[in-house]
Amino acid sequence: MSRSPASAVVPAALPAALPRSALLAYGALGLPLAMAALPVYVHVPRLYAEAAGMSLSLLGALLLGARLLDAGIDPLLGAWSDRSRRRQRLIVFALPGLAIGMLALLNPPSTAAPLWLLASLLLTYFAFSLASVAYQAWGAELGSNTGERTRLTASREGFGLLGVIVAAALPGLLSSDLAQGLSGFAKLFPLLLLLLASWTLLATPAAACRPPVRGSLLVDLGSVLGDRRFRHLLQVFVLNGIAAALPATLVLFFVADVLQADAWSGAFLALYFASAVAFLPFWVGLARRFGRVRSWLLSMLVAVASFVWAAGLGAGDLWPFALVCLLSGAALGADLTMPPALLADISEQPSEGRGERPCRAQAGAYFGWWNLVAKLNLALAAGLSLPLLDLVGYRPGTAGDTAGLVAVYCLLPLAFKGGAALLAWRWRDSLETGR
Repeated sequence: MSRSPASAVVPAALPAALPRSALLAYGALGLPLAMAALPVYVHVPRLYAEAAGMSLSLLGALLLGARLLDAGIDPLLGAWSDRSRRRQRLIVFALPGLAIGMLALLNPPSTAAPLWLLASLLLTYFAFSLASVAYQAWGAELGSNTGERTRLTASREGFGLLGVIVAAALPGLLSSDLAQGLSGFAKLFPLLLLLLASWTLLATPAAACRPPVRGSLLVDLGSVLGDRRFRHLLQVFVLNGIAAALPATLVLFFVADVLQADAWSGAFLALYFASAVAFLPFWVGLARRFGRVRSWLLSMLVAVASFVWAAGLGAGDLWPFALVCLLSGAALGADLTMPPALLADISEQPSEGRGERPCRAQAGAYFGWWNLVAKLNLALAAGLSLPLLDLVGYRPGTAGDTAGLVAVYCLLPLAFKGGAALLAWRWRDSLETGR
């Protein structure tokens, strides 16, 4: 029987509420994806400098070039996923490349290391970005209302935080030697990826029918940037993201030279991420009662208070800084949950005057731009903070002259966080309703 044009684009309604088992199944893939991200950013530079003997200049140039290319293709991958009837197929297509890329990347050869690094980075970045964008857009389509999209996002980010913790601890548990630990990590990663991806792909219900996008890919990407609500959310996200990335870039310097507690760095980072996981249900419950923008604003105030407190700390202040990690980690939980949940609503917002569930089919393009900005936030934080430290005369390992480090680590993020909070408050109604 033929269908009318309206029935071809309006999906059947999803169930009233996704069961907890479906929420957990969807979030499970976030764990191995987060596990893949951490070694690339944290361990690869040292691994190739020490094990492969690459010069720091060449290493830096290759890493920067690959990361810029990686960020630049995210919107294109998002638009591509919008043109696929089932985003899960793209995830299945991407995951073998991610497993192979990680195996190659974390096992550098003794010869031709630069070419090996570049090729394995490009494969890993491409597969990771394609899987991530399709996965995020799929979550936006799974949720039938704002509450479900918030819970789906919280599940994904909660598993992601657990993945970060596992990835941080596992190489050291496998071996005290960095190269051997990472090699063992790379061999276990495909198995974990297979198990958790299978859970997600087999146990998560299918999203409602979504017609693939047709027409010009570039026009589609441009129309997303033309969405005023998206531009508002993106501006808040940029300022807040830089505010979060600045202390993340500098925390090890702060612990080593201000607190003079380098041996405690791992414990502080573990507390920070564990706090983010523990407070996720709190933020989801708060959002259900007061709205996501107001909950996000509260988390910004918590982060501001924690870094004002940190500015007054000095050598030996371990317990006070543990409190900073606890509070800022709690705020991180909201940072990871509320913005993507708001974006999921915007990407799936119904047209004006229509009561049916939307079938916008552009969630991939929205999340593609979003991931590009998230990656640029990290680059901007490093590009801003490290030259500033040099400008104010800070030298790593000089515990006697840390005023400049304290200012950049504790006080500079407050300016960005304050700007983000002001914009979020100004546009709170538009961001919350998606209109």
